[in-house]
Amino acid sequence: MVRIKPFAAVRPPKAIVREVAARPYDVLNSEEAKAEASEKSLLHITKPEIDFSPIIDEHSSQAYDKAVDNFRKWQDNGWLVQDERPYYYIYAQTMDGRTQYGLVVCAHTDDYAEGKIKKHELTRKEKEDDRMIHVKIQDANIEPVFFSYPDNQEVAGIVKKYIGRTPEYDFVAEDGFGHHFWVIDGQEDIDRITDIFKGIPAFYVADGHHRTAAAARVGAEKKAANPHHRGDEEYNWFMAVAFPESQLHIIDYNRVVKDLNGLSADEFLKMLSEDFDIRELGGRELSRGKAGSERCRPSHLHNFSMYLGGRWYSLDARPGRYDDSDPIGILDVTILSNLVLDRILGIKDLRTDKRIDFVGGIRGLDELAGRVDSGEMAVAFALYPVSMKQLVDIADSGNIMPPKTTWFEPKLRSGLAIHKLESGKE
Repeated sequence: MVRIKPFAAVRPPKAIVREVAARPYDVLNSEEAKAEASEKSLLHITKPEIDFSPIIDEHSSQAYDKAVDNFRKWQDNGWLVQDERPYYYIYAQTMDGRTQYGLVVCAHTDDYAEGKIKKHELTRKEKEDDRMIHVKIQDANIEPVFFSYPDNQEVAGIVKKYIGRTPEYDFVAEDGFGHHFWVIDGQEDIDRITDIFKGIPAFYVADGHHRTAAAARVGAEKKAANPHHRGDEEYNWFMAVAFPESQLHIIDYNRVVKDLNGLSADEFLKMLSEDFDIRELGGRELSRGKAGSERCRPSHLHNFSMYLGGRWYSLDARPGRYDDSDPIGILDVTILSNLVLDRILGIKDLRTDKRIDFVGGIRGLDELAGRVDSGEMAVAFALYPVSMKQLVDIADSGNIMPPKTTWFEPKLRSGLAIHKLESGKE
């Protein structure tokens, strides 16, 4: 069973929340962040390299020092202010008319070490190390991780009670997504939420595997360094936004490949036909506009869309070419990797091969066609999205999904709440 606790968040005053809140550090490169960051934006803390001209290495000591200086400055200026006592918070996001309601909580680092916080992806050491440095130098979780948990009707009832009130924050970001935030300030409700989660069997990391692993490492390191460790120190906890499984929606995560491994387009199609039933759909115009895009989007599990030579194709994997009894084998990313990327195109390692790139479905299918038509890429594949059930089944079985399998949208906005590791008010 998982442990959670309330915390006294460091967060912006209502009047400037839209100026402070920012997209997560890992969805923007440094140039994009510099162009997007206003004076009060949290990007000056999460991507401090943008404060230098020219932009410096984000992993340099100067960048890390600037992050610390900026976090202190934001608090000194009153752009970030700590709540007087610990609360839980509700963070809701609206996209395409659909709203999902998450609880902002502190999760326990030991639950990650003990496998109660379940992952479905591997982490890269260099990225994990970078996130660990940020947690250590700030003594804070600046950005939350994104968890899911099994639906609970009593939690839903408490959430419903608070969202009937006027939100603490309520704004639409420049991407058109709505962000809404409430403070759960009733002590009975706070205590009850804590007790309810003692019966929740697990959290599932939806987004933020590196931040979760980094937070757990910092907690373990501080524990080892403290001869008087009690177990109730603030460093044992890290910030997460946890959503009920039924409210989350995973979108497609697609692939583009630079070349056909020495094959002509006709030779490539012939080799594909050994494992797939292929149907030509039409030209690039199909991926322009909502109606056309739906026509060339994969319609079911084991159905793929491919853009090659200015044409869209539908590929259906033939029965017997995959293993539906295996939680990994059933994934379309596995089928594509085994039957196409590896067997035909010679791409063995999705993490390191420079011939492949990954495109989140939020960018639309015409983005795939554009990268092929530009000559940058030779072929693009659109995949049917993974389901939450598949993610949970894999995490429960202890398996790991192939790289770049899930894309959750909308992303959590950073800056609505920050958790301090050493000076959180109790």
